[in-house]
Amino acid sequence: MGTLLERFDEHEGPVRGISFHPTQELFVSGGDDYKVKVWNYRTRRCIFTLQGHLDYVRTAYFHPEQPWIITASDDQTIRIWNWQSRQCIAVLTGHNHYVMCAQFHPTEDLVVSACLDQTVRVWDISGLRRKNAAGAPPVDPFSAQRANAQGDFFNVTDVVVKFVLEGHTRGVNWATFHPTMPLILSCGDDRQVKIWRMNDSRAWEVDTCRGHYHNVNSALFHPKREFILSDSEDKTIRIWDTTRRTLLQTFRRDQDRFWCLNAHPELNLFAAGHDNGLIVFKLERERPAAAVYQKSLIYVKDSQVLYDSNPIASIRTAPAGQYLPPPRTLSYNPTEQAVLLTSDNEGGTYELYIGGKTHRGSGKCAIWVGRNRFAVLDNTDVIIKDLANTTTKTIKLPVPVEAIFNAPGSQILLATATSVQLFDVQTRQVVAEINAAPVKYIAWSADMSSVALLCKHTITLATSQLEQMCQIHETIRIKSATWDASGVLLYTTLNHIKFALPNGDSGVIRTIDNPVYLVRVAGGEVHCLDREADVKVIKIDPTEYQFKLALLQHNHDKVVAIIRNSNLVGQSIIAYLQKTGYPEIALHFVRDDTARFELALECGDMDIALETAKAIDKPAYWHKFSQEALSRGYIGMVEQAYQRTKAYDKLSFLYSITGNLEKLGKMHKIATMRNHMGSRLQTSLLLGDVEDRVQALADSGQSALAYLTAKSHGLADKAEAIREAAGMDGADTGESHTLLVPTMPVTSLVDWPQLQTTKRTFKLDEPSENYNVAETLETDEVFGDRTVAPAPPAADIETGWDIDDAELQIDVELQNDAEFMPPQPGSSGAPNSQNAVEQIAAGNFERAIQLLNKQKGISSFATLKPMFMDIYTGSQSVLTAQSILPNQSAQMYSMASALEKLQQGYDATTNAQFADALHIFRQLLLSLIFISDDDTDEVLAVCREYILGISMELERAAITDNPARLVELAAYFTHCQLRTDHEKLSLRLAMTTAYKHKCFKAAGEFAQRLLDLAPAPQVADKARKLITICDRQSRDSLEINYDAQKPLVICAASHTPIYQGEAAANCPYCQASYKPEYRGN
Repeated sequence: MGTLLERFDEHEGPVRGISFHPTQELFVSGGDDYKVKVWNYRTRRCIFTLQGHLDYVRTAYFHPEQPWIITASDDQTIRIWNWQSRQCIAVLTGHNHYVMCAQFHPTEDLVVSACLDQTVRVWDISGLRRKNAAGAPPVDPFSAQRANAQGDFFNVTDVVVKFVLEGHTRGVNWATFHPTMPLILSCGDDRQVKIWRMNDSRAWEVDTCRGHYHNVNSALFHPKREFILSDSEDKTIRIWDTTRRTLLQTFRRDQDRFWCLNAHPELNLFAAGHDNGLIVFKLERERPAAAVYQKSLIYVKDSQVLYDSNPIASIRTAPAGQYLPPPRTLSYNPTEQAVLLTSDNEGGTYELYIGGKTHRGSGKCAIWVGRNRFAVLDNTDVIIKDLANTTTKTIKLPVPVEAIFNAPGSQILLATATSVQLFDVQTRQVVAEINAAPVKYIAWSADMSSVALLCKHTITLATSQLEQMCQIHETIRIKSATWDASGVLLYTTLNHIKFALPNGDSGVIRTIDNPVYLVRVAGGEVHCLDREADVKVIKIDPTEYQFKLALLQHNHDKVVAIIRNSNLVGQSIIAYLQKTGYPEIALHFVRDDTARFELALECGDMDIALETAKAIDKPAYWHKFSQEALSRGYIGMVEQAYQRTKAYDKLSFLYSITGNLEKLGKMHKIATMRNHMGSRLQTSLLLGDVEDRVQALADSGQSALAYLTAKSHGLADKAEAIREAAGMDGADTGESHTLLVPTMPVTSLVDWPQLQTTKRTFKLDEPSENYNVAETLETDEVFGDRTVAPAPPAADIETGWDIDDAELQIDVELQNDAEFMPPQPGSSGAPNSQNAVEQIAAGNFERAIQLLNKQKGISSFATLKPMFMDIYTGSQSVLTAQSILPNQSAQMYSMASALEKLQQGYDATTNAQFADALHIFRQLLLSLIFISDDDTDEVLAVCREYILGISMELERAAITDNPARLVELAAYFTHCQLRTDHEKLSLRLAMTTAYKHKCFKAAGEFAQRLLDLAPAPQVADKARKLITICDRQSRDSLEINYDAQKPLVICAASHTPIYQGEAAANCPYCQASYKPEYRGN
C-alpha cells in the first residue's frame, strides 16, 4: 500500500487528466503539451499519441463500452477519439471558455461538460453511436468543426447539445453524472456544489450545497451510499447527504489545497490529490461488528443484531439530517442474552440491548467482565456497570489507555500506545505486560490459553499471562484472525488467508478476491463475514500448516500420514524442511536425483545417497559421496565410490588402513597391468613384497635403487644380477637391515562402529495412524491437553484424588521419540575441568564437591553419595577393543533419561500414586545436578512445583481431625505450577473439599478458576452450578489462612503461605521458597 510501482515520463509539462480502461490494460493521459497519450501499463510504454487539441488538455476518459476516449481542453473544445483506429471522430464546440471537464454517461448516450463560461452542457451522442455502428469512416477534424457550427442551429450533426445548465455565478470546474439516477453534480469557483435533475425534455436545478469558502475543484456521487463528496482549495473534503443536501462531515488538511477527487470502481476507497501528493481514504468502517459464542455467530447487519441469522435486537438508526457511524465492536453476554455495541459517534458511545430495552452511555470501549456486569473505558477510568447501566465501581487506570479487551476470569487487557497490560479488576493491579504496537483487535484461543494481538502490520502471539511466543510482520494491513482447534492462528490480509504457528512460521493458505473477516475455523472450512455482513464459508486446505505443526510438535506418525495421504509438494515445502533441519523428510517430496543426492548427504542417509549417485554416475558426485562416506566411516561405500571413479591409489591406501591384504594384492596386480610404476612400487611397499619392489625399480630404469634395495634385504643373487646388467660397482650397505613392512591394523572392520542415538528417521513404510487433517480439526478436544497416550481410567483418578463429581478424562503428554538428543562426549578426567561429572569420573570427589557448592549452592552431599559412586564406577567400564566409544559415565545421567523419568512422575501423579510420584520427582531433581543442558532449568522448576504440591497432598491425606487445615492444603495445592490436566484436578479437589466443609466463598473462587481452564463440558456445568450456589452463600464457615486476592507462594517446609511483600528465603539450587526461620536448613 502506498508504494510507487512505475513512472511514465513522456509528457512535456504537467499531466492534468488520467483514466484507466475498465477492462483493458490501458490508461489514457492528457497534459499541458496538448497531447493525449494511450499507455499499456503492463508493457510500461506509450502505445500511441493523439494530437489535435490546441491548448492544455484538462481531462481524458474512456467510454465504458465503446472504443472511445473523450477529452476536454482549454482550446474551448471537447474531442471524442476512437482509440482503436486512433482517429478523432467528433469535435464538440459551443463553450466559449476553458472546458474543465467532460465525461461519458455510465449507461446512456450522453456527455456532460463543465466550462469556465459558467455553464454545464449535456450532449447527445446517440447519432455518433449509430454512425459508428454503421461503419462510417472517421471525419476530418476541421470539417467536423465547421459542421458543428451549423449543427448547433439545425440539430442535424452526430453530436448535439441537449441541455445547457445555467446557475453557477462563476466558472464551473467539474460536472459528473450519478451512476444510476438522472442526476448531475457540478461545482465551481462560486464555492457551491449544485445538484441537477434531468428527464428526456428538460433539466433543472434541484438544490445547492453551500459550505466551502474557496473554489470547489471536483465533486462526485458516492457509488453505493447517498453521499456527495467534494474537495476545494479551502483545504477540505466535505461529505454531504444527497437526499437532504446537508453537510455530514468535514475532513481538513492544514497546509495543502485539494484539486481532484475520484472513487475506486469496486472498493469503498476514495483518492484526493492535493498540493504535495494524494491521500487514499474510506468514509466509514467496513468491518461488521461481530462476536462468537461457542459455535454461534452474533453480528450486526443493516439495523439488526443477528444471532445465527435470526434477529435478536434492532439498533438505533441516524436521525434525519445526521450521520451515525456503524458499530465498531460487539460484546455478547450468553447468560443474559445481552449485547453491547460501541461506535465512534460523538467521541465514543456504547449501547446495551437487554430484554427489549436499550441503555446508552459514553465511552470508547465496552466489554462484559461478568455475567451481570460490564466495563466501560471512559477517558482514563474503567467504569464497572450492572445490567441496569448503573455504575458500581470506578477504577483509575495507571496509564493512558486507548482500548480495553476481554481476558480470562476477572481480568481485562489494557491497550496503551506502546504495550498491552493484563489488569485484574478485583485487585486493581497490573498482572503482566507485553510490548506491542497499538493493538486494534485481539483473538483468544478456545481455551483462553493463547492470545493474538492484532496491530496494523504485526501480530503478536502470547500466552494468557502475556508471555510472548512470537511476532509476525506483514507489509499490508491485517484484517482479522481466529484460532483453529490445533492451536494454529489463521488470519487475513487484504487478499490472502494466512496461518501462523506458535514458533513464528507463517504462510499463505489461499488468495481471496475481497477482504473477509474470520470468525471460525472448522476442518477444511473457514467461516467469515464479508464487508456487506454476509456470512460466507470458504474452503481451505489445512494440510500445509498441519504438516508444519506436526513437525514442530515432533509428531512422527502424523507427519508420515500426511506425506502418504496428501499431495503436499513444492519447492517452498522442500526449502522449509531444509531450513528447519528436516532434510530426511524433504527426501520424500523430491524426485530429481540431483536434489535427492544433496538432501541425502545433508541428513546422513547414505543408502539413498548411494542410490542416487549410481543414477547420476558422474565423477564429481562420486567424489563428493566418497568424502562424506569416509567422514562417516562407511568403508564399504567409500570402496564403491573409489572403484567407480577408478581412484586406484586411494583404494590401495583404504585397503592398507583396513588391513584387507587380499584386495591390496589385487590392486598390485592392477598396477602391474596398467604399467603404472608409481602405484606398483607403492602397493609392493604396503604389501612388504621386496622382490617385486626390486623388480619395479629395475623395470623403471632405477638400477641403482633396485641394487641397493635387493642388497639391503639379503637378495644377493638378485643384487648381483642387477649390478652386472647395469655395469655398476658394488656398494656396502652395512650389516643389519630390517624389511620395511607397514604395521597392520589389529582388526579389519568393514564399517566404523556407529554410536546409537535417539534420532528417529522418517520412513514411509512404518505403521502409522491414518490421519485425516480435516477430521482432526473438527474434534472437540480440550485445548492445551495434547493426546499422546491414553489416560488411566477416570474412576481410578477420582478415587486417588478424592474427587466425587463427574468423571474426567486426562490425556497424558509423553516426550516424543522423534526429538534428536545428541550423545554426550566421553570425559577426559582432566584435572582443570570445571565439569563436576568429569571430576567424579576421574575420582576427584573433593574437587567435584567444591564445584557443586560453587555452581549449584549445594552444602550437604550425603544424599548424593550413591550418584557419585554410580558415575565413578560407570567411568571404569570401558571396552578396550573399541576405545573410540564415549565414556559410559557421561551417559548415565542425560536429558533423555531425565525426560523419561519426568514422564514417569507425570503418570504416577495422574494415577494418584503420590508416594511414588514424590520419590520419582525427588530423584529427578537430584539427577539434574549432573546434567548439562539448556532445558534443565525448566525441568527443575517442574520438579520443585510437583514435590511441593504432592507433599502437601500427602499431608492432607493424613489429617483426620482438622477440617480447616484440610481446606488450606487443598487451596495451597492449586497455587503450584502444574501441568494443565493436573491443575484442573487440583482445582476440582480444592473446589470439592471447600464445598464439603461449607467454605462457599473459597469453593466459588476455585470453580471460577476451573472454568477459566475450559474443562470438560460436564465438569464445567457442575462448576457453574456450584458458583450459583456459592454466590448465594458467599461466606466461609471455617476460618482458613488463605486469601486468593493476594499473590502468594508456599513455604516448602511449613506448607503455609508467604504473601507478596513478606520476607522469604530461597533454595539456591531449585529456588523453592521458605520462611526466614528455615534459612540455612
